[in-house]
Amino acid sequence: MSFQQGLSGLNAAAKSLDIIGNNIANSATYGSKGSRAEFSDVYAAALNGAGLNSVGIGTTLAAVSQQFTQGNISTTDNPMDLAINGGGFFQVTDGVNPTRYTRNGQFKINREGFIVNNDALKLMGYPADGTGVIQPGTAQPLQLPTAGIAPAVTTTVKMEFNLDSRAKVTAPSAGTATGIDLKDSTTYNNATSFTVFDAKGQEVAVTLYYQKAAPDPTGANTWNVYAVANGTPFDTDAAGAGIALDGFGNPTTPYTTITFPPTGGKPTAPTTDLTMAVPAGTSATGVSTLPIAGITFNILGANENGSSFAVTALTQDGYAPGQLSGITIAANGVVQARYSNGQSKPAGQVELAAFRNPQGLQAQGGNVWIRSVASGEAIVGVPGDGNMGSIQSGALEESNVDLTAELVNMVTAQRAYQANAQTIKTQDQVLQTIVNLR
Repeated sequence: MSFQQGLSGLNAAAKSLDIIGNNIANSATYGSKGSRAEFSDVYAAALNGAGLNSVGIGTTLAAVSQQFTQGNISTTDNPMDLAINGGGFFQVTDGVNPTRYTRNGQFKINREGFIVNNDALKLMGYPADGTGVIQPGTAQPLQLPTAGIAPAVTTTVKMEFNLDSRAKVTAPSAGTATGIDLKDSTTYNNATSFTVFDAKGQEVAVTLYYQKAAPDPTGANTWNVYAVANGTPFDTDAAGAGIALDGFGNPTTPYTTITFPPTGGKPTAPTTDLTMAVPAGTSATGVSTLPIAGITFNILGANENGSSFAVTALTQDGYAPGQLSGITIAANGVVQARYSNGQSKPAGQVELAAFRNPQGLQAQGGNVWIRSVASGEAIVGVPGDGNMGSIQSGALEESNVDLTAELVNMVTAQRAYQANAQTIKTQDQVLQTIVNLR
């Protein structure tokens, strides 16, 4: 008599229940992958091999295989939560032990600016240089900048606007000494302001005054444009000085003139970008601002037609200094740092790793794996490239455990355990019968 088959069946059923229990326990663990028990039958070895009528001696656990199928993705309110939609693993490190791999994207920023998980393992990727250019190469722990962003002086201004062709003439007649009275709105038609930034990132308010002149004999319209920075008139002189003023501080010559054809539309002059040299001054809050020389001023998009004055577009490339206010992570893994001055720039890019045989990875607990000989070497790349999945920020990948299926499997394993116990009981009864023979 042999109890081997029933005993091995009991062990197999018990291990199956252990695996099912572990799956159920981790059904709410983000990034967790369910496992399944894989069994094989066992036959006794013989000198000439097993006979045709050999009876097996039970079963054994051949492998516990993790199933790396995609789990459902659920959204969260935390932009640091990351989910991989597709293949690949996040790479995390403690800087000492081999790189670990995980699908759990619950990340945070530590006090040093590193992106870390709950076990303080650092997320790996490519850094960016000071200008925000990603530097591909060997992955390293991603660290966000802590020094903020330096100011940038304005170098270009582009402006699009419409001047009303129906407006009355406000320019003085030829021979009049003064050109405009900035305090008298009847001496100009419209005014608009915009902000530029000096080398310290300080705001400088620039105001443009538009004054319509009488049409020339061909019917072409000319508009005088006067420029003032923090209350100081200026012209296109490269040094930002030399403009003629009247006795009341008003400019006697315009910053530039814009000429439109008799039919309106785009200007016939100027036809190239202007130079804007903003002088030093004092802002409305009493701050002394620096001169800004060499600003390229583009007004080639100006129009004149029979509609009200309006500025339709205005851009300039300067900005004040700013501090890090948050980050966003794009689908391609680029970590975008956002600053308090409204600017943003890349601070790095997440690198993912994939394996030819992910089931060969060795589980380490804490939702991480390490590579093994069976898994093969890591194949690295950026999200969205090749077989790598894309990253979804503000989301987490749920466990791929099917709870309903696991509950059914648990009932099946329980019945298998009971049935194997019954075979042992039956063998015991048969043995008892033999012992009782007289």
